Amino acid sequence: MLRVIAAILVASVLSASPAGAEKTLYDDLGGRDRIVSFTSDLVDIAVADERIKAKFDDINLVRLKQRLADQFCQLAGGPEVYKGRGMAESHKGLALRNADFNALVEDLQTAMDHAGIPFFTQNRLLALLAPMQRDIVTK
Repeated sequence: MLRVIAAILVASVLSASPAGAEKTLYDDLGGRDRIVSFTSDLVDIAVADERIKAKFDDINLVRLKQRLADQFCQLAGGPEVYKGRGMAESHKGLALRNADFNALVEDLQTAMDHAGIPFFTQNRLLALLAPMQRDIVTK
């Protein structure tokens, strides 16, 4: 019995993260590959979403997917750097409403569900994105 307890203790010590190596949201989201995957899915869902698909007319979807992935990675604590325009500038002239913003958030949640990202982790990313609403919604 003592051997079993000792083995469990050794295993837990060996599997513990070293001090200062706490997991980031970036890690919890699955790193760049998984973020790129759910971001691509998000854009695909959004352009098929009857509520907001017209907002994506004349948008370079490949570039949008890349920029969003970089932005999500950076916000989540990853090494990527978002090099796109600010949110107010990017969305200027689109006349976006709260309903449009909310539809995109729902589409993002669906994409993260598809990627198997836990609800708690999804909410951590959404909390970082929520303040952008005031720069995106202009109508």
